[in-house]
Amino acid sequence: MKPTAGPQTPFDAKYEGSLYGLLRWEDWDRLCQRLLSDGNRRWFAYAVGTPTPGQPLPAPAMGALIAEIDALLRRDHDRDRLGIVYVDDRDEPTLVKIYDPNHLGASCGSVGYRVPPGWVLSLDPPSRIDNPAPLPGSRRRWWERLAAGWSSG
Repeated sequence: MKPTAGPQTPFDAKYEGSLYGLLRWEDWDRLCQRLLSDGNRRWFAYAVGTPTPGQPLPAPAMGALIAEIDALLRRDHDRDRLGIVYVDDRDEPTLVKIYDPNHLGASCGSVGYRVPPGWVLSLDPPSRIDNPAPLPGSRRRWWERLAAGWSSG
């Protein structure tokens, strides 16, 4: 699902560009380590279906976010292979798409539309991404709980 119409931003170009799928859990573990290893890189965290963030995460919040997403993926995507996380660059990521394991749909578009990722991490401010399906209440509450921790800590 493309970001909404408008001039193409660096985020849009990366979002629609070539991405590498992380097939193994070890790849995910390495990505998490990489995301957390450089505290100088400030990431925007966007749950598709919520308002786009106006500012990057506070540096301490990134660890909590990665821990929560890791726990969710391991619980809800109990498979030998991962295959639902995509990154623009394996060594120096600037954009990460994470698909919600409970709302995968047909990401190839065979149902008439492409299912967007559940969450996007980006070094560039994200553009709004249209989602034809409403964000489930449980996921919205989960995200709001996380975001409340970012603003209070």
